[in-house]
Amino acid sequence: MAKNLLIVESPAKAKTINKYLGKDFTVLASYGHVRDLVPKEGAVDPEHGFAMRYETIEKNQKHVEAIAKAARSAENLYLATDPDREGEAISWHIAEILKERGLLQGKTLQRVVFTEITPRAIREAIAHPRQISSDLVDAQQARRALDYLVGFNLSPVLWRKIKAGLSAGRVQSPALRMIVEREEEIEAFRPREYWTIEAECAHPVQPFTARLVMLDGKKFSADTAKLEFSLTDAASAEAARLRIQQAAGGMLHVTDVIRKERKRRPAPPFTTSTLQQEASRKLGFSTRKTMQVAQKLYEGVSLGEEGSVGLITYMRTDSVNLSQDALAEIRDVIARDFGTAALPDRPNVYQTKAKNAQEAHEAIRPTSALRTPAQVARYLSDDERKLYELIWKRTVASQMIPATLNTVTVELAAGSEHAFRASGTTVVVPGFLAVYEEGHDGKNKEDEDEARTLPPMAPGDNVPLARVLAGQHFTQPPPRYTEASLVKALEEYGIGRPSTYAAIIQTLLGKQYAVLDGRAFKPTDIGRAVSKFLSSHFAKYVDYDFTANLEDELDAVSRGEEAWIPLMKKFWGPFKALVEEKRAGLDKADAGSVRILGVDPASGRPVSARIGKFGPLVQIGTADDEEKPRFASLRPGQSIYSITLEEALKLFEMPRTLGVDANGEEVSVGIGRFGPFVRRGSTYASLKKDDDPYTIDLARALALLEEKETFARNRILKQWPGHAVQVLNGRFGPYLSDGERNGKIPKDQDPATLTLEDALRLLEETGKPVRKAAKTAATKASKAAKVAKATKAAKATKATTVKAGKATKAAKATRTKTASKTTAKKSTRTARAEDAPF
Repeated sequence: MAKNLLIVESPAKAKTINKYLGKDFTVLASYGHVRDLVPKEGAVDPEHGFAMRYETIEKNQKHVEAIAKAARSAENLYLATDPDREGEAISWHIAEILKERGLLQGKTLQRVVFTEITPRAIREAIAHPRQISSDLVDAQQARRALDYLVGFNLSPVLWRKIKAGLSAGRVQSPALRMIVEREEEIEAFRPREYWTIEAECAHPVQPFTARLVMLDGKKFSADTAKLEFSLTDAASAEAARLRIQQAAGGMLHVTDVIRKERKRRPAPPFTTSTLQQEASRKLGFSTRKTMQVAQKLYEGVSLGEEGSVGLITYMRTDSVNLSQDALAEIRDVIARDFGTAALPDRPNVYQTKAKNAQEAHEAIRPTSALRTPAQVARYLSDDERKLYELIWKRTVASQMIPATLNTVTVELAAGSEHAFRASGTTVVVPGFLAVYEEGHDGKNKEDEDEARTLPPMAPGDNVPLARVLAGQHFTQPPPRYTEASLVKALEEYGIGRPSTYAAIIQTLLGKQYAVLDGRAFKPTDIGRAVSKFLSSHFAKYVDYDFTANLEDELDAVSRGEEAWIPLMKKFWGPFKALVEEKRAGLDKADAGSVRILGVDPASGRPVSARIGKFGPLVQIGTADDEEKPRFASLRPGQSIYSITLEEALKLFEMPRTLGVDANGEEVSVGIGRFGPFVRRGSTYASLKKDDDPYTIDLARALALLEEKETFARNRILKQWPGHAVQVLNGRFGPYLSDGERNGKIPKDQDPATLTLEDALRLLEETGKPVRKAAKTAATKASKAAKVAKATKAAKATKATTVKAGKATKAAKATRTKTASKTTAKKSTRTARAEDAPF
């Protein structure tokens, strides 16, 4: 065993670094965090100095043991986890575990930090070690303790008031509030009509369009930001169009030509936030995918004979700085590939726009700008290539000269009372635009102007007017947040830090507080209920400024400017008092998740929309009524916050009778807990994706039922008397099953020619345990086939078996909520059993 032990977080990083350090070093990975708070109440004890009870993470226990074993024989230990607060905390936890086991006596334990995985950076880090930073560890512990105390105290309140299984997070809750408030803005938005007028100019050199800027001697306005509109209806717009056309007399007169030269500076190199935003806009990557791909590029990629190399610097940062060595190399690349004219006299310097930026390392950049995207492309996956190219181009462009643009604005008169304006831009010196241009969330006027040029014109020229056009428009609601715009908003507010954005978004999606509608976040009813409840009763703790200020204080702890225990006390006292107050008055509290829609005309009972045990629903009656309330689940796309009384009452039409088949047997459609289904006697069939239970007709229902029965009849392809093993026909083709295991049949093997010996061998080689929901499929396959056969025979003779009679009677019974639930369960069990061969 080598005398030096170096510990990193990931095995990929360990593999790369091991090649750099040679035989004197053993490099092991911790596989991320090695300890966490015990997952139960009391893990953080506010009564005893916020003492924190940790335990080893079970899945990483074996890695901890490997580190401990190597530490016994090593003389020098280097903790080389990631260069942020999380990484510092991981190093501290490893040190604490080794100390508790008495493995640090007589050994040196040092912390080393590097922001790129290159031989030079690794050697330099080892040559300049330091001690573990107690300030960074304290800041991370305070953050973890705060998150724990908020979660363990707020979540039970949500369980009792809204729905079991919900959770509230210190940072995720303000992020959810942003999404919900934006949705409420969209719902409250009322579009306004406005009209624009354009002139189509038939210039002999090049046709172009111009927009109206003066009407009847007054400034013409179509400003959607200020909601100032000169024309708001079709009649006025048409009248204005005719006045302009008549006044112009077929010609527009050039009154002025304004030429301006302007510079566009390049964007700074990437931070975590801007990388996530740009990868979303340009590559369509989620924040999670961006960080996963960036992690691979950082930890190392095999470049053939060169071996494994880290291609980018550390990807969790809010710094826009570049090292002097990196700047020198980037400038060499620019001079080589784009000429010295593309180089500014001195390196471009940028200031971070992030509120309270605290990370001390560099921006995200290539570890060597000499490795162009073209040179490394063949060693990378498609996603890795795209992200590396994005990072390389942004970094190189950041150190190039500005782009020089010539903007031409032409003023054109239509008579004496009306005027138009046209603008165009030409690129004189491309500068950084030769390499990279920053993406935008949407088109704006400047983008449109830069996308076109104008023909040469001078004051006094007359330009033929082809026609005047009036265009109708409506103001648009604010857009929903995308991952890019949400990250930008969080950064601007100072909520969260570079390492947390992807986790925040993943939590919101994982908890189903929001869903992605295309690329935009749409809050679910559950998410809205949680946000409204927290905003009503814990407003301070989902306040944007409060959350940002708390982040500032955590940053102060990381810099050694503030102690973490007093910070915790300041937070915990008021928070605990408020939680206890809300718990005491919980039954009287209003969660904001119940909405009264009106009165059911049939019963005279109130109709409401609310969050129930299994999610959003509508309800007729109340718990205080003598008669039990009736419930109905919402359809996809419906929300308790927008559903109408008419739409709600329609949901109670289920189950409904569609008619009878040729044998007089009733066919009905219903909606169960797991989705809509049709039923005939004891046969159930789930509706397809495009089927609507409210509009499906008898013919379609019979087709679904026949398909189900045909499948059941053909379920067993082959069986051997006296043996449990069978060849079954599944959704993905034939497979083997003995009721306990499912096995694969080779593609080149004809199932009909299988012998019992073949079947048993294949089941032994490829068999996997049957999932619980599907476990009875094979054992019931024979029974299902017999039932289908019996049903067919019964139809032919118009006879009714005892089972069919009972099923028919049950189908015609009073349609209570309990009956609907039973039907749903039967339907779901059958569908899952038959559709899951493995």
